Amino acid sequence: MSSTPIAEHALLSDCHSAALTTRDGSIDWLCVPRFDSPSVFGRLIGTDAGHWAITSVERAERTRRYLDGTMVLETTVRTGTGLARVTEAMALDPDELGHDLGRDAPGIVVREIEGVEGAVTFDMEFAPRPDYGRVRPLLAGVDGGLLVRGGACVLALSFPGALHPGDSSVSARIVVRAGERVNAALHHQPEGGRPTVFQPAEITERLRGTIAAWQRWSAVHQAYEGPSADLVYHSGRVLQALMYQPTGAIVAAPTTSLPEHVGGDRNWDYRFAWVRDASLTLDALWVAACPDEAHKFFSWMAGAVASGVDAHGELRVMFGVGEEHDLSERELPHLEGWRDSRPVRIGNDAWRQRQLDVYGELLGAAHRLRSYLGALDPSTKRFLRGVADVAAQNWRSVDNGIWEVRGEPRHFLHSKVMCWVALDRAIELAPTIEAGHRLDDWTASRDEIRSAILRDGWNDDAGAFTQTFGSRQLDASSLVMPIVGFLPADDPRMLTTIDAIERHLTDERGLVLRYRVEEADDGLESDEGSFLLCTFWLAEALALGGEVERARGVFERAAAYANDVGLMSEEVDGQTGEMLGNFPQAFSHVGLINAAWAIAQAEGVGSSEPRSG
Repeated sequence: MSSTPIAEHALLSDCHSAALTTRDGSIDWLCVPRFDSPSVFGRLIGTDAGHWAITSVERAERTRRYLDGTMVLETTVRTGTGLARVTEAMALDPDELGHDLGRDAPGIVVREIEGVEGAVTFDMEFAPRPDYGRVRPLLAGVDGGLLVRGGACVLALSFPGALHPGDSSVSARIVVRAGERVNAALHHQPEGGRPTVFQPAEITERLRGTIAAWQRWSAVHQAYEGPSADLVYHSGRVLQALMYQPTGAIVAAPTTSLPEHVGGDRNWDYRFAWVRDASLTLDALWVAACPDEAHKFFSWMAGAVASGVDAHGELRVMFGVGEEHDLSERELPHLEGWRDSRPVRIGNDAWRQRQLDVYGELLGAAHRLRSYLGALDPSTKRFLRGVADVAAQNWRSVDNGIWEVRGEPRHFLHSKVMCWVALDRAIELAPTIEAGHRLDDWTASRDEIRSAILRDGWNDDAGAFTQTFGSRQLDASSLVMPIVGFLPADDPRMLTTIDAIERHLTDERGLVLRYRVEEADDGLESDEGSFLLCTFWLAEALALGGEVERARGVFERAAAYANDVGLMSEEVDGQTGEMLGNFPQAFSHVGLINAAWAIAQAEGVGSSEPRSG
């Protein structure tokens, strides 16, 4: 059973794909060449699904950090006999100048062990299991390493020492003394290619080039001024690491099926890009990485969404990183899941759902970047006008909502609010998208939606805006109302809604739940943890309402659940404080950035607009 705590992992990325490596030196998750490719190492969700471990033989004290301005991981290993440093990365093109980070990712994982004091002994075990552990590959020794072939997977392991064969695996003993370096690399090539075995000096060059590329990107793109700057900068780099550079799509997380409750069935594949993430992610990139990166994401989103409109003019809610439409979900019964949390799923059937909030998220993104979009072509203007028209036509419909419930569709308040956002932003964009002739109709529809929300979304008994029209169940997504400008955060109705959520929708640690699952028919039976995004929403709403000290307290409470290298999962177990859900979760880092920015603005710190990179 795979049971290493989620928080024990760190992320490596080449902006095409990702790996997760544990504190004790095992890469237990790697998908290449894309985030959503079948795993090569999958021990994270299955005991015999593959890993690449380089672990100290003796008991060791380990400390980790990302090198300044990078997503390159350095682990210091101290044993009774010596001290060594292990540096790991997914390689970037060393010729990159810091603008298109990951443009030409070579598909290489590099690992360097450097002796600092005395001598440290490591055992290496390399056990690739392509296609989520369903393939036991053929291994063939070559000068300087090993070739691996299995299904569509073609790999080369570069290693300078002797390799001892096992069951579709190899092992080695590594002794590193002060002043010595031992380098290893794993190189992926598509089927039919011949991966390269690298010499040690080449691996060192790849590693140094990757460090330099990340640091150049950080220097060019990051200039946030405000509270929690280190956290904001790091979260901006995490979002960059989750961006699929060829298209600009950002995956929700690089993993699949890490559960929202241990042993439960809320186990989803998050290696895709959701339109709903757009507005909040764009705001976060605006703050933590500058408008140029936000523009890249919008360009992906607008192109993908425009190509995915169905026969009724409705928008698809999510896409593959290469703009794929069909993300059909299936289970992998041969994998037991993290801590026996079945089923393990690949694909995500949420792509089939109707989720009305995407209209507001798309037009909100266009509005946010209106000064940077330049002259839109006629087809884009026509498309954005059509999005507003469909929002005006469909806002009265039921849908599955922001939380993608698998129960019956309902009249979710958040979906109505985002339809209001769609029309509100379209009205402001009218000169840009040549929509002057639509203003009267859009204004009438916007005002009608607002009236319906204020009438049917408010519940006197709850003293709050609620999850669905006519219900009294609280939902953290109501916190978005002041964030998107539907109501001021200091409006009496928002103040009581914020207070109600803080009193009744938080766990004993003060973290915010999405909703009470025992009160909601969401089509699933298991429990779930508290959501870090929702907790950051609470901090942001408080800051917008001028409650800066309360906002800071909530922000710090949520940020404290980042692991030792600053990564956050989707959720936190309310009883144990352990990380739950897919990891690292883009939306948690988005929430941190946007909440920090709101607090900075409330305190009058920094400029009102980030500078362009």
